[in-house]
Amino acid sequence: MTYTNIIKAGSFLALTLLIACNGQNEKKQQHEAAAKEADTTILYPQESHLKNMKQLTDGGDNAEAYFSFDNSMIVFQAKNTEWNAPCDQIYYFPFADNDMFDHIPQLISNGLGRTTCSFFMPGDTTVLYASTRSGGDACPPEPKRREDGKYVWPIYADFDIYIADLNGNILDTLISSPGYDAEATVSPLGDKIVFTSDRTGDLELYTCNMDGSNIQQITFELGYDGGAFFSPDGSKLIFRSSRPKTEEDIKEYKELLEEGLVKPTNMELYICNVDGSELTQITHLGKANWAPFFHPSGKKVIFSSNHAGERGYEFNLFMINIDGTGLEQITFDPVFDAFPMFSYDGKKLIFSSNRNNGGTHNTNLFIADWVE
Repeated sequence: MTYTNIIKAGSFLALTLLIACNGQNEKKQQHEAAAKEADTTILYPQESHLKNMKQLTDGGDNAEAYFSFDNSMIVFQAKNTEWNAPCDQIYYFPFADNDMFDHIPQLISNGLGRTTCSFFMPGDTTVLYASTRSGGDACPPEPKRREDGKYVWPIYADFDIYIADLNGNILDTLISSPGYDAEATVSPLGDKIVFTSDRTGDLELYTCNMDGSNIQQITFELGYDGGAFFSPDGSKLIFRSSRPKTEEDIKEYKELLEEGLVKPTNMELYICNVDGSELTQITHLGKANWAPFFHPSGKKVIFSSNHAGERGYEFNLFMINIDGTGLEQITFDPVFDAFPMFSYDGKKLIFSSNRNNGGTHNTNLFIADWVE
């Protein structure tokens, strides 16, 4: 799942405030000129861990880009009317093709339903992804604007996890249950898959073998556990979680879940062994901390957070040790950076960002060399 709606709301709010702050034309033009300058930034001076930044897409909402095992390709989700994708669809892109400014990459999800959370399988000839296609070919409806103003994510019960080849042919329905099954990723060892499901009535993490067998529940506490990734050695998992504690928060969580919704505005990061043991909360920052991924050393985690922002939509990438110490800011975008992934050789970082979007709502993919 992505923060597409919050990105759009934030971008619209920023633009509205910029124009409305001062009615005088001269000052308005100065503000717009400053905004335009910020919008055309590829790499901010403070971003010392990144160099040779390159933009891969130019338009739409592009997110959750993950490397193939040989680091030569990515698979990702995109919503782009120019690509005939009114809701998120899955694409793959070989880096040998340079970028996606002038051509549409290979569609894998066939334009059916809404899709999310794709990931390469070992061998790099197949990918897994979640889709609502079992519930119909059309995009499922997005949640209506709530009277209580809560920002929510939909948990579509039709999401199941499929395996497809790089031409989009469905080879297998890997994980299927009456409810939500999505957010699957693969161990670097190529032996296990982790995913999120509500099959027990709550959103918990599960692991399984590569063929979907031997499903094991590994989290058990009330709250949304999702977006899990394996450590480089395949021994640990990092994930995001909302763990309601007060009676009011528990009541709200359960009521929203009954509606097929979750509120992702208060999440922290947790780490555990691959069997769920030694569960530890590693962030206590407040607000939304999510989209974590292990540093190549296995001793740190990179993630997206708005804890340092004054407004809810200001997300940047941060790094933290797996014991919760040593917090460091990595990106300095004034709007939105998220979904980081290191290449398997540790040399590259890919992520989604609102930078250099010319004042639009577009979220694009960026790749850079990683500097320790």
